[in-house]
Amino acid sequence: MSGLRVNVIRRSRARVSPARLARVVRAAAAELKVDGEVSLVLAGDRFVQALNRDYRGKDQPTDVLSFEGAAEGLGDIAISVPTARRNAAALGRSLAQELDVLALHGFLHVLGHDHETDQGQMDRLERRLRRKLLGADVAGPGTGAAPRGAR
Repeated sequence: MSGLRVNVIRRSRARVSPARLARVVRAAAAELKVDGEVSLVLAGDRFVQALNRDYRGKDQPTDVLSFEGAAEGLGDIAISVPTARRNAAALGRSLAQELDVLALHGFLHVLGHDHETDQGQMDRLERRLRRKLLGADVAGPGTGAAPRGAR
């Protein structure tokens, strides 16, 4: 097992399993042989929209944002639970499955992967990890996550 510590912070009243999300991120860290610490914030649209506006100049909610950290603190991931719920319905997934996908996607961004500039490397890695860690039913389409810096 990886030495990754996952701090889940709930800013949403939605019924989600922080333990499940921590397991997904820890499993990805073990696969990638990554140690350190990451924070995962489960929030509402307004909180994530404020982050998106302040760090990306986009005044709208988004599904997941990632912020790279330094040293042992790998970074932070913020997920909008209401946006995840809408995405899940549109993609035919459960909310739990969509949150798993977003946590994994955000974690890869925290590690410095960037699907907008890497000629498909992150997409291939994410698909492989989804199949292995989350199952074939979520190995398909991904997120509308943002580009590098604050994603």
